[in-house]
Amino acid sequence: MKRTLAVIVASAALVLSGCGSAEDLGGSNQPAASGEVVVGSADFTENKILAEIYAGALKATGATVTVKSGIGARELLVKALQDKSLGVVPEYTGNLLNYFDKTNTTTESEEVYAALKSKTPSGLEVLAKSEAEDKDVLVVTKETADAGVKSIADLGTGKYALGAPGEWAQRWEAKVKELYGVTFSEIKTTDAGGPVTVDSLKNGTVQVINLYTTSADIAANGFVQLEDPKVMYPAQNVVPLLRSDAVDAKGKEALDKVSAALTTEKLADLVKRVDVDKETAVNVAADFLKTVSL
Repeated sequence: MKRTLAVIVASAALVLSGCGSAEDLGGSNQPAASGEVVVGSADFTENKILAEIYAGALKATGATVTVKSGIGARELLVKALQDKSLGVVPEYTGNLLNYFDKTNTTTESEEVYAALKSKTPSGLEVLAKSEAEDKDVLVVTKETADAGVKSIADLGTGKYALGAPGEWAQRWEAKVKELYGVTFSEIKTTDAGGPVTVDSLKNGTVQVINLYTTSADIAANGFVQLEDPKVMYPAQNVVPLLRSDAVDAKGKEALDKVSAALTTEKLADLVKRVDVDKETAVNVAADFLKTVSL
C-alpha cells in the first residue's frame, strides 16, 4: 500500500498490518497534552506523507501539532484515537467502513462515504473525503492494452495469467467472474504491489497484475490501469479520521481544504518523490501545502 502498496487492514496477518504495541506510540499510549493535536499514521510511505500534510495544515491554523508515524494496523490507530493518544489519522473510506461494519456491501464512492459517516463510532468522525484514492486496480502492459484490453471486462475467459497477493483469489476470483464473466488461466501468488508483482508483468510471467492506483510503478513502466465499470473494487477515497474533540473548527476547515486539493495523480507523484527520488515525507508534504489555500 511503496509500502508494499496494500491498503491498511485491521488484521496483523495482512500486508499492511504492523506488529503494534504501546511503543509504537512513542513508548506510551497516554492521552495527548492539553491543546496538542497528535497526528498518527500507518507504516507505509503514502500514509506517512498524508500525516505530514495534515500536520502542516493544522499548524497553519496555529495548532500545536506532533506527528507519530509508522504506528501500524488500523485497529491500533482507531484504539489510539479512542484512548486520546492520537487526534487525527489519514484513512481510506472503503477499508475503514469495512472495519466498522463487517456486513457492508457498498462499493460506490458516495455510498461508501455516506455509510462510513453513519457507522463511525461516537466520539470519532470523518471529514470531507478527497478525490484521491489508493485502491486496488488490475494493470496490463501497454502492448496488451493496445491489443484491445482496456477494461476488466476485456480480459475474457482463461486468456491471461494474473499475478496478485495470496489472498486475492479468496477475495476476488469469484467476484470478477460474477461481475464480468472473467476467469484467469492461472493466478500466481506474488507480493502485494511490490517488485515481485511488477517484475512478473515486465518479464511476461503473467499478463495482468494487481496494483494500487497511487503506485509509482504504473507510470514508471508505462503500465495501463484497466477500467472497472461495475466497481468490483470498493472506493478507497482518502479521508481524515479524527477524534471529534481533538481538532477545532479552523483545523477541520483546513483539513477539508487539503482533501479538496488532493487527487490520485498528485498523491502518486508525492509517493514517487519519496520512494523513487528519495526525498523526505516532510519536504514533499510542505511542497504540496504550498499549493493549498489555508
